[in-house]
Amino acid sequence: MNTTNIAKLSLKTRLLRVSHLLFALFLLTQILPQAMSKLRGKTDLPVADAPLYAIVFIAAVEVILIAVSLLARKKETLTLFCDIIAFVYILFIAWTLATAKFNVIREQLFPPPGVVLRQFVEDASPLLGHIGASLLLIARGFALALVTAIPLGLVFGSSARFGSAAGMVSKFIGSIPPVVYIPYGIALLPTFKTVSAMVIFLASFWPIFGGTMSGVMLIDRTIINSARALGVGRVSMLFHVTLNAALPQIMLGASQALTVSFILLTSAEMIAARNGLGFYVKNYSDLGNYTKTIVGVIAIGIVISLVFLVFNRIQKFLLRWR
Repeated sequence: MNTTNIAKLSLKTRLLRVSHLLFALFLLTQILPQAMSKLRGKTDLPVADAPLYAIVFIAAVEVILIAVSLLARKKETLTLFCDIIAFVYILFIAWTLATAKFNVIREQLFPPPGVVLRQFVEDASPLLGHIGASLLLIARGFALALVTAIPLGLVFGSSARFGSAAGMVSKFIGSIPPVVYIPYGIALLPTFKTVSAMVIFLASFWPIFGGTMSGVMLIDRTIINSARALGVGRVSMLFHVTLNAALPQIMLGASQALTVSFILLTSAEMIAARNGLGFYVKNYSDLGNYTKTIVGVIAIGIVISLVFLVFNRIQKFLLRWR
């Protein structure tokens, strides 16, 4: 079946794409004369060889695109990937023209792509350390929210008496921005890492708790009655029947919690942290090094995209029965 799917895509369909034309257009922009750079003497990196980094990066992207085009099994998947790469090419073309070629945008605030990519290479080691620190904080707070919010949501959602009251309380407390707890956390907790973990926990707990309760309340009662008729006990009912049936809503709440957690983590790291991606961006923006500031912003976007890619894979696996 896989062989049949591959055969359906002709070589023309695979390789005759607008994205490849945009790659050629990007290379043509590199032929244009460079504008007089205003970054000379204002950055610790050489500016002259910066375009080479952009060319190498885009060439690597094109190689990946060709490989995916030749190996893709579905036309829809190939089209989506080509559209994403086309957007990247358009961004780099516009970025290059507006900065390195015509100086439409001030280079001091928005350096050319080659300069930013070179900074990525130079800062690879410290960036990995900051990424690790941020992911560790997210993992601690989010994992704690999962192991507490899901069981509590199952219990309260299964109770006709307490379910409505718990739902109202969760909506009220969940509507309070967790960032307001940061000053209290700094005053009461011993370290900033503990404060950050607490804020992420509070940001994650209520969406997961609310999603779990909502999932339990939406379960078709015939499923519960059938399980009871088969002699399923209360604990097994809660964690094998109810949990599985409520899983779609739980994953929806977890997705919302993860989004809010990253926003709050970055904000919290900008306030008082000494490491992490938020600290990296805030520190270099205060120092006026906008090349490293943009590197940090792009790194945040890449990390969040990869985390959600993994999360969506896990969600697809857990909900494969749907």
